[in-house]
Amino acid sequence: MTDEIRFDNQVVVITGAGAGLGRSHALEFARRGASVVVNDLGGGGRGEGKSSEAADSVVKEIIQAGGEAVANYDSVENGEAIIRTALDNFDRVDVVVNNAGILRDASFAKMTDEDWDLIYRVHALGAFKVTKAAWPIMLKQGYGRILNTTSAAGIYGNFGQANYSFAKRGLIGFTNTLAIEGARKGIKANVIAPVAGSRLTESILPKEVTEALKPEFVTPLVIKLCASDSEDNGSLFEVGAGWISKLRWERSKGVCFSPTEELTAEQVATAWSEVGDFTNADHPDNVQDTFGPVFANLGIEL
Repeated sequence: MTDEIRFDNQVVVITGAGAGLGRSHALEFARRGASVVVNDLGGGGRGEGKSSEAADSVVKEIIQAGGEAVANYDSVENGEAIIRTALDNFDRVDVVVNNAGILRDASFAKMTDEDWDLIYRVHALGAFKVTKAAWPIMLKQGYGRILNTTSAAGIYGNFGQANYSFAKRGLIGFTNTLAIEGARKGIKANVIAPVAGSRLTESILPKEVTEALKPEFVTPLVIKLCASDSEDNGSLFEVGAGWISKLRWERSKGVCFSPTEELTAEQVATAWSEVGDFTNADHPDNVQDTFGPVFANLGIEL
């Protein structure tokens, strides 16, 4: 039996922790010994309004259970204030879970600038601001865990969610780069695409489905990835309803044309089926893997 994963003497900052996934994460981190900063603006699912009630409620739950937590009501766009709450109360930051989110769904033809900007500011800019504020602290202490939250829409796209898909896909690239830059400093970053019942999914899924997709089935993966002995870095997972899967890129072998002769669109068209043939595909996982076949076609060995 694996030893219990603990976060004693660690400080965990969770955005959007007033309900749904964030609340589930906060309660579980606290149960495992962490001091938790429960951040939640307390607004609606479309980014409207503000209230302290959601964050206060979760903090009260944690304290009543014997844990330690403080509330923060700032927008994630004010990431410095969120991290300052952690420093003022607990003097360090070990884990950041970027979970806050809203939806502004509309077909691309009907999408407004406000729909686009609000989604970008909460999901992409917010994750940047919170992580940016925590980053120098983690670098100095030589340790940190970053867990970002993408979605299936960010991986695959989805009708009516061009704004959301754009922001969520950006978080995947953001995570990959953090993983590279933080690796030698003891900082690991990963990203999950959860399917869970929340105030966001309740507007697009039947009630009985939302109720079955418990956030508590996502939180165990978050705990595992944020553990001090976790080896995953720059990984992407889909998770929901008791199912967990790790994703990777797959690339066809492709076709090599002569780099010393003229290449025409007709030649490409003739070889098109081979370009898209995934028989014996490989699985690139870094920038060097992109340059490999290109340089090989030039006769240059990396």
